[in-house]
Amino acid sequence: MKIGLFFGSFNPIHIGHLIIGNYIAETTDLDKVWFVVSPHNPLKERSSLLNEFDRLNLVNLAIEGNDNLWVSNIEFFLPKPSYTIDTLTHLKEKYPEHEFSLIMGSDNINNIHKWKNFQQILNNHQIFVYRRKGDEELTAPVKGKINFLDMPLLDISSTFIREAIKQGFSMRYFLPEAVYKYINEMNYYKS
Repeated sequence: MKIGLFFGSFNPIHIGHLIIGNYIAETTDLDKVWFVVSPHNPLKERSSLLNEFDRLNLVNLAIEGNDNLWVSNIEFFLPKPSYTIDTLTHLKEKYPEHEFSLIMGSDNINNIHKWKNFQQILNNHQIFVYRRKGDEELTAPVKGKINFLDMPLLDISSTFIREAIKQGFSMRYFLPEAVYKYINEMNYYKS
């Protein structure tokens, strides 16, 4: 089975993440897209993160009923901070029957040269890239099996959503309904 790995903090997961995941599952040769919840991205500040199990629960709520999408907590059991190459190595050992590809924004492909063992990732994995704000032209500064996706620019960020919630604004239409309700019930991101 061909699996696309969509890594992220998903702090919180929002409709932009779901649109990207579902679009890729529907329009590429991938069989499924796994949302890989990262407990701690080494390039992000940890203090702003909701607990990893809470974020995992929000992703489960968001993708419920979509057979093309799945959530993975694989990085919860690996050394922190999480490095993509280590996760890929672990996944290949655990699921040798699967072929893993990466899904990332154009901002990440432009910075992949900063990743641990990035050349090994490029040599061994297909990469699907969606456009992010500020990257009107999609080009790769590195060589590899890189596929640029022809999809609309989705300028929605978890940071924007967290800040808006903190200020008391409704983010109802930025979040899947189940996620929106749960965040409100649990008072996440309000302080």
